[in-house]
Amino acid sequence: MTSREQLPEIRAGIDQLDRQIVGLLSRREELVRRAGRLKTDSDAVRAPNRVEQVIGKVRTLATESGADPDVVEATYRAMIAAFIDLELRVHAGQHATGSSSGHGPEAGVPR
Repeated sequence: MTSREQLPEIRAGIDQLDRQIVGLLSRREELVRRAGRLKTDSDAVRAPNRVEQVIGKVRTLATESGADPDVVEATYRAMIAAFIDLELRVHAGQHATGSSSGHGPEAGVPR
């Protein structure tokens, strides 16, 4: 089998993993939303010490699983930043209206 013949199989495998990853991101978002409801200010949302704790943990997990720790770290930093941005927007909107939507503020990482 040539590498060209294997490429569709590889891409199909990546597509399947992407579906799983998005499902896991959705589950993670729900957990950080729940954690975010407990946070009272933007400092608690940003939680730089917690971010570094998570980064250290996932770098270790990457090494243990044979993944490149630098790639895993970069991926997690981007993901955490996106969750923090989302939480800050929701948090600001919730406090501006003084109401709770039931979704509460989202967090970059649960504390």
